[in-house]
Amino acid sequence: MVRTVLVLGSLTALGPLTIDLYLPAFPSISETLGASESQVQLTLTGTLIGVALGQLIIGPLSDRLGRRRPLITAVMVHVVASVLCALAPNIATLGMFRVLQGMAAAAGAVVSMAVVRDMYTGLPAVRMLSRLMLVMGAAPVLAPTLGGQILRFTDWRGVFWLLALLGAALVVVVVVGLRETLPPQRRRGGFRDTARAFRPVLRDRTFVGLMFTGGLMMGALFSYISGSSFVFQGVYGLSEQQYGLLFGVNAAGLIIATQINPRAGRRFGPQWVLATAVSVAATASAVLIVISLTGAFGMLGIAVPLFFMLATIGFTLPNVPALALANHGEAAGTAASLIGAMNFLVGGAIAPIVGMFGADSAVPMASVMVAATGVAVTVVFTVVRPGRLVEPQTAEEPADEPARRTVEPAEHSPATP
Repeated sequence: MVRTVLVLGSLTALGPLTIDLYLPAFPSISETLGASESQVQLTLTGTLIGVALGQLIIGPLSDRLGRRRPLITAVMVHVVASVLCALAPNIATLGMFRVLQGMAAAAGAVVSMAVVRDMYTGLPAVRMLSRLMLVMGAAPVLAPTLGGQILRFTDWRGVFWLLALLGAALVVVVVVGLRETLPPQRRRGGFRDTARAFRPVLRDRTFVGLMFTGGLMMGALFSYISGSSFVFQGVYGLSEQQYGLLFGVNAAGLIIATQINPRAGRRFGPQWVLATAVSVAATASAVLIVISLTGAFGMLGIAVPLFFMLATIGFTLPNVPALALANHGEAAGTAASLIGAMNFLVGGAIAPIVGMFGADSAVPMASVMVAATGVAVTVVFTVVRPGRLVEPQTAEEPADEPARRTVEPAEHSPATP
């Protein structure tokens, strides 16, 4: 099990690192390539759109061809795209290759979620996803810290060379450390079967509600990611390294939340943990916009509610897929791709909105967070309806016997890896 966590955790980190490692370099990219702030932010939007499209492609392919082959191919494409980004001569070329890089990076998260669904169900799945979401949630806020330190020794192009090396290392990790978890008898026969798999998933009201909830919460996160570098460096005068360290401090709340989540899920149920998390996120966002408009408490007044808002992501990210995939084990790759695509489509749409309204205050960032979390609360209580969800299985996964799995009825029985 430890090896599985390490391998899947490494793959899960690929997408967030690809998206966020270069954030502290936004001002220097703008200066070097002669681009505006909004043009630089559009390279982030392109990456997010690429990740969304990539998940819609790779998820169904993993249901048809197995988990390993699409994953290995995608990570190899990521290496090539990273090199092309490092060599980009202008902002348009960088944006184009960032789309390709995002599409390839999508494989890590979507295949990891599908592998977890192949191997686990119920609360063991929640626990495993909490471990992976620790990586997925912490990486976006820790990556700028790492990126800021990298920029002490190189320029922004060096960040993309590092991503190329990371991708090459992950190819080796997958080849050596990840076994196939989807046997041939459970694979879908062709693209027509793959297309059909979307229909029952999208007809599931609870799944759709959870998918939108995850997307809206990721939208709130990406409004912070896309706008914070300009707010904290431009408005409050932080250096690249100080900005990265601030991200690291905020990461603590998210990391703590992901570790508390499995225990909270056992005690209260994942659906109620999710409902509480989105409610707290909406409250923290409301506090943030009031402070942004009044200017009270300076930078600390912005940082504290952001800390609590980011912490709620640590409760949201594991529970959305665990609840959404529970009844769709026969199409786990397809269902996971829809969840991931929604996350990054919303994030890609929100990132430029923050930039369009300027970077001279935290008001645009806070406004988007209020809108996203407010709608998320509404969706959870009117569409998902946590009170109507069936409690997940409570069987525990033996730590020393990873071959034993908690199973559902026959048509959803997980494969032995």
